[in-house]
Amino acid sequence: MSLRTRLIARYAVILVVYAALLFLPAGTLKFWEGWVLMAIMFLPAIAFSAYYLKHDPQLVERRMQSREKVKTQKAVMKVAAVIFVAAFLTASLDHRIGWTRELEGDVPIWLRILAHALVLGGYLLSFWVIGVNRFAARTIQVEAGQKVIEGGPYALVRHPMYFGMLGMWLCIPLALGSYVALLVFVLLVPVIALRLLNEEKVLRQELPGYEAYCEKTRFRLVPFVW
Repeated sequence: MSLRTRLIARYAVILVVYAALLFLPAGTLKFWEGWVLMAIMFLPAIAFSAYYLKHDPQLVERRMQSREKVKTQKAVMKVAAVIFVAAFLTASLDHRIGWTRELEGDVPIWLRILAHALVLGGYLLSFWVIGVNRFAARTIQVEAGQKVIEGGPYALVRHPMYFGMLGMWLCIPLALGSYVALLVFVLLVPVIALRLLNEEKVLRQELPGYEAYCEKTRFRLVPFVW
């Protein structure tokens, strides 16, 4: 199967999964927040993939890999998947049942729109990271010829992609109009921290120059915080 075909198949499956998580528990397609989120999550990704499929297919192949080789990372990603599904189900059910509305009142429309904008910003940051570091794979690994990247977003924090992901996950429940789901999405924060710390352990051991980079770039995830 060609790389293009595998990529299309993967996007089709992910699209179905997202749609199922967003609209089936909500019990309706009249959920504009869900449609906007779907557009944010897929349209930039499709454009990005189409560009790199033509200009750097090795990068696309690298991003297609999802099987972790490090035992700790396998466990971390399983936990992350469970939380991720539970968080989306909570947001969708909240839209249907109205927990947030009963407890705090509706999330203001301006806050939902702002949250969507921040989700998009976090997502675009991840594409910037990949553009700067073509070895930014989905799995934790060090490849032949890989070098330490110190420029662009890597000059601010050692893990800018996780920073973007963190912002996305904390804004998605607000974008979907759910304060209740925010309590579930917050559980992804320690998961990201555990993944990050284990990744750094691997990089320090296997990637020449990473130790020096860590000494130069102090903050791991959030500038001036940690």
